[in-house]
Amino acid sequence: MTAPQAPSIVLYASPMSSAIPVVQAVAELEVPHELIQVDLAAGEQRRPEFLALNPNGRVPTLVVDGTPMFEALAIMQWLGDRFGVERGLWPAADSAERLQALSWSTWTYVTYSAAFQRLIHASSERVPAERHNRAQAEHAAAELQMLLGLLDARLGSRPYLLGEAFTLTDLIVGNGVSYGTFCGAPVDDHPHVQAWLRHLHARDSYKKSMAESAA
Repeated sequence: MTAPQAPSIVLYASPMSSAIPVVQAVAELEVPHELIQVDLAAGEQRRPEFLALNPNGRVPTLVVDGTPMFEALAIMQWLGDRFGVERGLWPAADSAERLQALSWSTWTYVTYSAAFQRLIHASSERVPAERHNRAQAEHAAAELQMLLGLLDARLGSRPYLLGEAFTLTDLIVGNGVSYGTFCGAPVDDHPHVQAWLRHLHARDSYKKSMAESAA
């Protein structure tokens, strides 16, 4: 029997962008792919040929056998389904762990991200000062600490989110939390989160992506 042919994969990304966790995911999974760096400062994401792939004009964008998909969470979950199960980096569809993987991954991009965006809009230097709101910023910051407390409690009983071994779930959630630490959501009061992040930041995929972003 002939083995199924691997799909042709093209990843459009950019340093220091929301594409970073996808770049890390393909590295962890050792997925053969073509990486195309999009120059966001030059506006390449607004060119018609790119908008034909991703009408949002953003990275990451993944093209699989000529069919594009966008949104980092969707891309990483697809990568997990397609390549991660056999490598032990993503739980099988019929497993209890899959339910937790989907829950925590979505928690990061929906619940945690929503609170984080409220903090940014209410206090960030990148937002005009007239739109700042101290009360809203304090409320968002408190909510983020509550959410980090939930994550800390989860990690208090296991080294990684799904148990004893690293999975893409840790990569997905860890990137969201790591970004938050740089932008106003510290983890100083959450020792289990701190230890978990240290393990994630020591992985080759993380160090390589950070080095490439800094280059």
